[in-house]
Amino acid sequence: MNKKQTSLLLIFAIVVGSFFFFDLGSYLNLAFFQDQRDALVSYQENNFFLSALVYFLLYVFLTAFSLPAATLVTVIGGAIFGFWWGLLLISFASTIGASLAFLMARTILHDWVQQKYGHRLKPINAGIKKDGIFYLFTLRLIPVFPFFLVNVLMALTPIRLRDFYWVSQLGMLFGTALYVEVGVQLGMAESLPAVFSLGMLRIVILLAIFPWLSKWFIAWLKRRKIYKNFPRPKSYDANLVVIGAGSAGLVTSYIAALTKARVILIEKSEMGGDCLNTGCVPSKALIRRAGVNHLLSRADEFGLQSSRAKVDFAKVMQGVRDSIAAIAPHDSVERYTKLGVECIQGEAEILSPFLVKVGDKEISTRHIVIATGARPNVPDTPGLDQIEYVTSDTVWNLSKLPERFLVLGAGPIGCELAQAFSRLGSRVTVADKGIRPVAMEDVDVSDFVHEQFSREGISFLGKHEVIGFEKNASENVAVFKTEQGEARTVFDVVLVALGRKPNTEGFGLEELNVEKNPQGAIKVNQYLQTNYPNILACGDVAGPYQFTHMAAHQAWYASINSLFSGFRKFRVDYSLVPWATFTDPEVARAGLNEIQATEKGIAYDISKYDINELDRAIVDRENKGFVKVLTQKDKDKILGVCIVGYHASDLIAEFILAMKHGLGLKSILGTIHIYPTLAESNKFVAGEWRKNHAPEWIYPWLEKFHRWRRNAQDK
Repeated sequence: MNKKQTSLLLIFAIVVGSFFFFDLGSYLNLAFFQDQRDALVSYQENNFFLSALVYFLLYVFLTAFSLPAATLVTVIGGAIFGFWWGLLLISFASTIGASLAFLMARTILHDWVQQKYGHRLKPINAGIKKDGIFYLFTLRLIPVFPFFLVNVLMALTPIRLRDFYWVSQLGMLFGTALYVEVGVQLGMAESLPAVFSLGMLRIVILLAIFPWLSKWFIAWLKRRKIYKNFPRPKSYDANLVVIGAGSAGLVTSYIAALTKARVILIEKSEMGGDCLNTGCVPSKALIRRAGVNHLLSRADEFGLQSSRAKVDFAKVMQGVRDSIAAIAPHDSVERYTKLGVECIQGEAEILSPFLVKVGDKEISTRHIVIATGARPNVPDTPGLDQIEYVTSDTVWNLSKLPERFLVLGAGPIGCELAQAFSRLGSRVTVADKGIRPVAMEDVDVSDFVHEQFSREGISFLGKHEVIGFEKNASENVAVFKTEQGEARTVFDVVLVALGRKPNTEGFGLEELNVEKNPQGAIKVNQYLQTNYPNILACGDVAGPYQFTHMAAHQAWYASINSLFSGFRKFRVDYSLVPWATFTDPEVARAGLNEIQATEKGIAYDISKYDINELDRAIVDRENKGFVKVLTQKDKDKILGVCIVGYHASDLIAEFILAMKHGLGLKSILGTIHIYPTLAESNKFVAGEWRKNHAPEWIYPWLEKFHRWRRNAQDK
């Protein structure tokens, strides 16, 4: 901190400290003013310019040093100087004082904050540079933060002083006028009943509804600004156009149709999207077939003659396609047409916020929902285009089982397919730049998965970042960067499972300047609206979770918030997001894990039950895994649950319901569970919590009580 900063900080501390030490605030209250009102008014009438100057300088001083009296002094100004002179003095004094506070905060704090937290503030700084004036105007017009806080916070941003000044003066003008008028009414009142005059009541009502009026005005300004180049049609062909017929688009359309809205669904490829055709359905069908083969190899565990089945990979993949075909009618054009949805096959192009083009047809619509999903992320790695690679979208086109199968990425998709191909007979290697598989989970969870992979012969290469591929005469080679230098792995087919990227290109978003977030997804607010309020997005294209069930969850909000905009909107509820990784054993989680709780600084207790002790799991010879529950410190409130084990994705439903409705482990413990079932593990982990939180002090007293009871009975 330089000399200038130190001096300013010292002055600020002295002024604020003196204000409170000498209790100067006692002179700035309504009771003191009422006692001195006549004298002050009389002095103002005889010495107008001097009293105005003193009042002006006092107001500037109070606001510059953020002293807690601005609202009251505003009211007093209206009572002494009347409406127009009071408004003039206070409007300029408050803005000048705010600007001085802004300058002091910038001088003292700006450089230090930007140096220390600049990397975190980059998005905020960019937003301020782009929309800082409008953002400040909103804060001034709608008092979300206290007056002095706005001064300090804006000083930490790149906004210019002159912009801060004129926007603050304009934004605070109407609110200042209301408080000045309150003072005028109080100054005119000669008695307590007079305070509650009709004029005063009008002002009170205006003050009460001012935030809502301001909010409406700001929203109107935003709409006017963003839609100025897009004329609205006099009538619309549809209430809602949905682009994309995956999970998000189908559910959005279905809900809209239920409300009897005219909804048009546009899909350029196959109905059902990724989940049906290349994602959830085919992967689970493959996992099931691989699991059956693995179960056959364990026949001797059940007293049966072991005979591993011969894998006919072509039939396996045909079975996967049969599963897709069996489910496809649920998502078909025929079904949704019967539900009242108009389905159009073709590529959509958004021409304006109210106009969508498909082929030669232009459709006018009040609202648009973008549900275009995501696609596998394929990096531009040297040599990748020279070798045979697949993604989660194209792996289903394989006609021959790869002998050596390399998987890049140890997330849920990579781990699931790695295990499936291993159980079908491939020699599988999983490589990831992280240190462990499913790294988003706690260490004990990923270690469990790693150990299972090792038992099944799946190689895991941690801290391996792929930097290139080579194709020799007879084999493909992947080149990795490791801590020890370069490493090479030979393979026949490589699966690129390095995440998914949202589908945002090629249908008009760039031309409309629809905003995206740093992850490349469409930027939406808490109502799933883009920067165009009538254009919404949901599912993988918007994030933040790329799960089919979350896409369906968001779809309800997207449909309702579009169809009933202007009347009611609902914030998307992300408070409880469950997910599962369908390896064997499965990994299912809801709420916080240990990593997240520690990062957030949340104190917690752990209750853990080992599934190898569960009767039904022992009988089924699936007694591996555990149930782990995080609870609030010394309470039974569930913060998070992770289940590793057979049918974990099904077992966690009980905990999801409990967390959703605020039920703790005591409620689960008090619920009867059928014996013998896997679900008993949920009750047993609750019992572990009870055992760990039993009041130890009571046991000696209970022992004495029972001894007394025995003596009583003996007599």
